[in-house]
Amino acid sequence: MTQSTDVVVVGGGQAGLAAGYHLRRQGLDFTVLGADPAPGGAWQHMWDSLHLFSPAEHSSLPGRLMPTQPGETYPDAGHVVDYLVDYEKRYDLPVQHGTRVGAVRRDGDRLLVEADTGTWRARAVVSATGSWSRPFLPAVPGRHLFAGRQLHTVNYRRPADFAGQRVVVVGGGNSGAQIAADLALDGHVEVTWATRRLPRFLPDDIDGRILFDVATARRRALDEGRGDTVGVASLGDIVAVPPVRAARDAGLLTARPMFPRLTATGIRWADGSRSDADAIVWCTGFRPALAHLAPLNLRDERGHIATDGTRAVGEPRLHLLGYGDWTGPASATLIGVGRPAREAARQIRDLLI
Repeated sequence: MTQSTDVVVVGGGQAGLAAGYHLRRQGLDFTVLGADPAPGGAWQHMWDSLHLFSPAEHSSLPGRLMPTQPGETYPDAGHVVDYLVDYEKRYDLPVQHGTRVGAVRRDGDRLLVEADTGTWRARAVVSATGSWSRPFLPAVPGRHLFAGRQLHTVNYRRPADFAGQRVVVVGGGNSGAQIAADLALDGHVEVTWATRRLPRFLPDDIDGRILFDVATARRRALDEGRGDTVGVASLGDIVAVPPVRAARDAGLLTARPMFPRLTATGIRWADGSRSDADAIVWCTGFRPALAHLAPLNLRDERGHIATDGTRAVGEPRLHLLGYGDWTGPASATLIGVGRPAREAARQIRDLLI
């Protein structure tokens, strides 16, 4: 059965909810299709010890402040899930959970959204699928020879899963530092942290509030032709949240230069020495989950979809939301996605009236 609507939002996480909030304020008919069977987006799949970089009041979606979490300056992932569940209910957003979109196609003056539960004909589409479902694994020589356990950030949950084991954590970003700290502070895991370059910790007094301000200022400077301020990258790579700070100060968070090869039993370092390992956790980032947009043929030779703000240059009926700075300053964050969501909804309204 094919249904018709003004707008289909693909993705039921934080970006999809922000889009729904602003689409409703614009008086548009819309539906949100979320692949997860339950509300909460990617936050429901995070590791147990994960906390936000910012206090609750600086981690909110449009229209509704996140309540504080008792006993926590920086809320944990479970608190974020509760907030998103409440947000969806509070604004009565029409989210169809457990609906996976396979393709978006042109169909005359409409876009055809094909999902495993049906098909929608829409006048516009907002793609808000994020990147959590598309983890990136680097092509390190010997990776397929390693006989131990290999997992990505998306699969990591808790140190108890590795008790008594030798674990190599790969990646010099926030997830790598936090997971390495989580394992090291447990005391029952032998941890090796490998990074491609020397980790750069942000000053201890910097959290997500300042990072958002810096990212916004960079975007404004670029838009006004004042040159690239480099943004957050000028400050460092890793937010020193309390567990990371504790592990660092205790001397438990010292990185080694990235190894060039894996062996069947572990890793071989650049100097030829070897280290045995039972498991490797690849904290090596993500790629935007955009396979459903392939029928629109919007990717350039680098695999990138050109955008003007959130609007796809090659298809003005399509907006991309929440994938990072290229779709709005800090748009992959809770507080950052609100502004580009508002602009996308306004542009869609202007297109459809």
